[in-house]
Amino acid sequence: MEQNKFSKHIDIMNIEIADPFWSKEIELIKNEVVPYQYDALHDRIEGAEKSHAIENFVKAGKIADKLKNGEAVPVYPADKWHYHDGNAHPDAFHGWVFQDSDVYKWLEAVGYILSCHPDGELKSKADEVIRLVCSAQLENGYLDTLYIINNRDEIFSNLKDFHELYCFGHLAEAAVGYYKSTGDKMLLDAACRFADLICQTFGEDKIKGYGGHEIAEMALVKLYDVTGKREYLDTAKFLIDERGKKPYYYDIVLGKETVDDNYHYNQAHCQPKNQHEAVGHAVRGVYLYSGMADVAKRFGDEELYTACKKLIDNIINQKMYITGGIGSTVDGEAFSFNYDLPNDLAYSETCASIGLIFFARRMLEIEPDAKIADTIERALYNTVLSGMAQDGKSFFYVNPLEVLPEASHKDSRKRHIRPVRQKWFGCACCPPNLARLISSIGEYCFTENENTFFVHQFIGSKVNSDKATLEIISSYTDNGKVKFKINPKEKFILAVRIPSWCDNYKFSHSCEVKDGYAYFEIENEVVIDAEFEIKVKMIKCSNKVRANVDKAAVTRGPFVYCIEQADNDKNLQMLKISKNPEFELDGDSVIAKGCREKEIDDLYSEWSETEAEEVKIRLIPYYKWGNRGENEMSVYIRI
Repeated sequence: MEQNKFSKHIDIMNIEIADPFWSKEIELIKNEVVPYQYDALHDRIEGAEKSHAIENFVKAGKIADKLKNGEAVPVYPADKWHYHDGNAHPDAFHGWVFQDSDVYKWLEAVGYILSCHPDGELKSKADEVIRLVCSAQLENGYLDTLYIINNRDEIFSNLKDFHELYCFGHLAEAAVGYYKSTGDKMLLDAACRFADLICQTFGEDKIKGYGGHEIAEMALVKLYDVTGKREYLDTAKFLIDERGKKPYYYDIVLGKETVDDNYHYNQAHCQPKNQHEAVGHAVRGVYLYSGMADVAKRFGDEELYTACKKLIDNIINQKMYITGGIGSTVDGEAFSFNYDLPNDLAYSETCASIGLIFFARRMLEIEPDAKIADTIERALYNTVLSGMAQDGKSFFYVNPLEVLPEASHKDSRKRHIRPVRQKWFGCACCPPNLARLISSIGEYCFTENENTFFVHQFIGSKVNSDKATLEIISSYTDNGKVKFKINPKEKFILAVRIPSWCDNYKFSHSCEVKDGYAYFEIENEVVIDAEFEIKVKMIKCSNKVRANVDKAAVTRGPFVYCIEQADNDKNLQMLKISKNPEFELDGDSVIAKGCREKEIDDLYSEWSETEAEEVKIRLIPYYKWGNRGENEMSVYIRI
């Protein structure tokens, strides 16, 4: 690996978003989502499942005080994933074992918002939550409310199931984000104390274990980048290298002999350097792969990087929905086998697409690849945005590509498919994850290395980099036009991604096109205009994807479109789009020529051509579906 060619992403503190599309989404996060989630964490949303997240920190803080004073504290069982009034003492931990992470993700989102939109009242609320979090930390640095409240003697005793390292990871990510955005070190200091404990606890001649739900790996690298403490980086590498070694750590703890490789769900079936197919729980997978890419870059580990390349290639080319969704089966919220991409059973968790974006950006920091940058775009504009209602007050955990509400209500195989977004979830990983991603979206747009500044996403912004100040004026989502105003600090090369969906493009200045990027030599102040022709297209799947044979999806630029019952009546399976659809634009909708088959009541009859009448089919951007009440939806349409 040529480390001198590695890039770094541009820090959010050096980016000011000013984009006609994304600025509205960021404002929605700031004005609606973050306040709403604050209330949800405090269990104030009427009709929504309780979070118990803040309540647990209050309980843990009281326990921590008693322990400091040498007082006796009760012990409760720490043996379940989910604790509620029916199975837990009122004073014990309540909620899911990973509930702390929801608070941390909220704090991270707030930090990013405060970096660009100072707000005294919001900061005061965040600081109050941070003080509450820190009050729960034990004197040795440990910070996980489940074990602090329920049983201190069982700390780090069930790494496979109970998410201590996962919660630490989100604490560290929130701490770094909040510190870099506000300069406030209280949460960072708490995260470092916990990280120090982890470094003292895990390693050779220590606990040779690793978390069942990954994220600690990339979080430790983030802490290393901010603090320079080498132990954090070394421990991240240890957690990755140790994972999947035989005999399995989890088997040793459970006192059993391994019968077969049964840890695909946790990506612990073999060492990460030997993993070449994305398997298991999709969110866990892409979080691990993100940490692998971080460690491969910083150690120049060619073997680990090769595994990362094979994994992202497998995801993009055989396991990703056209919407950028990943994890096609509800069983284990997991990757399935290659080309298994059912529409009406899709899991496609919001968090999984967010994790894919984390992984993809890290891969771009090692080596520019337009196809990987295209993947970020596809996930951002479709599955990620689909995860949130347009008012910011309800959310999808699962993002299917086909919905029949009756099936969701009556078919147990499809009960995970919700035809309308939910106010909140007891397992609420997705809403705050979405908030932290969108509020930090600038960090996924640009990278730079020793001599090149890369533009991977065309989001209007002002950027202050090591090489230049740049203003990017974008109407990309409307007409594909982007203007770059560049004031260089030194001679450098500007590299601009050419979107894979674009057949015709032009630039106002000469450039060299290579591997999906246009390269410009910049010496003086200059304005470069780019225009990417946006056309409505019909896209087909590989015919290895059984669900979509003789069907097509409709796209326009970065957006995937879908049909809804609200526009096209029920029984969407009766619709067929013409091979010559004569697309028309109507606002942000697309109108296509097609037909509707006549319904046949007889269950079986001799084959003949089915009667059909010509109709106009209306399609809307996929991310907008489900905002008009419960109705059918489909991305793919018969041809």
